[in-house]
Amino acid sequence: MIKTYLYNEKTQSMQQDIALGDIPFYLAHPQNLLWIDLYDIKADELYLIAKTFGFHPLAIEDCLHDSPRAKVDDYDAYKFFVFHALRYNEESDNEITTLELNVFLGSNYVVTIHKKKQRWLGQMDAICSVSPKYMNRGADFLLYTLIDGITDEYFPILDRIGVRIDELEDEMYDEGVKEVTEEFLALKRTIILIRRVILPQKRIFLTMNGRWKFAIQEHNIPFYVDLMDHMERIVDSTETYRDLVNSALDTYYSIISAKANEKINVLTMISTIMLPLTFVTGFFGMNVPLPYQDSPVATVVIFLSLVLLTYGMWRYFKKNELL
Repeated sequence: MIKTYLYNEKTQSMQQDIALGDIPFYLAHPQNLLWIDLYDIKADELYLIAKTFGFHPLAIEDCLHDSPRAKVDDYDAYKFFVFHALRYNEESDNEITTLELNVFLGSNYVVTIHKKKQRWLGQMDAICSVSPKYMNRGADFLLYTLIDGITDEYFPILDRIGVRIDELEDEMYDEGVKEVTEEFLALKRTIILIRRVILPQKRIFLTMNGRWKFAIQEHNIPFYVDLMDHMERIVDSTETYRDLVNSALDTYYSIISAKANEKINVLTMISTIMLPLTFVTGFFGMNVPLPYQDSPVATVVIFLSLVLLTYGMWRYFKKNELL
């Protein structure tokens, strides 16, 4: 699917469904802005777009294959970006997945390429169909709008992770070892993936010697500064949640270890108490003649002695906090 949106500076209005053959005509006017969104297109269609704009074959190859990390490549007439959005499904085995977005940024055009539907692009589609609010400030502002929308989708995911950590801290005293451990490990994988995605994207917008890695108009710089702040907050949140999960997991293992030690202590005390009782009953139960063996009084005395011995050992362990 190929969607085209043209902001016509002369009429200050939006046009859609621009024919590919007319693209050079509209791009000849520097004040116009063209956005082409390519969704789940075939290789031949992508190469046709590449031929129209003169995109490098290596950039097109990156579009055809998933790239593991965000990046920006500098070509003479345009910049090529790779970004990643996130999709979160807590009930799925792979509860978090990445959706790649490839972006070509020219002086007065933006071309986006993605294989899967992305929620924010769908919202921009609806807005740009009727309003020029995202396309009347230049290509750099349109790029900011695209990335800011993707970045804002990280925050609900982080909020849910924070809630899950709080829930786990309450449940780890009651739930089974397997369930809690699996939940902790799933959270750690999720947090690690978010960090692996957001850190390279953050580096794209870092300034070098006070200069951005691509041209940004002066009046749009505050928007990119705000975008950097959002990414910093995401990175800080992932670091905080990672530490919380690690601390909670250490605490959980300490609780499990303490419970195991308590059970071992109880079993040890029981064995310690039973040892003399077993010795006494075994000694008097031998099949050899012993004094008073046939006396009923001896049986009562031995029984009471065993009871007193058991009680005395229990009191001793209790007093010394060994039980």
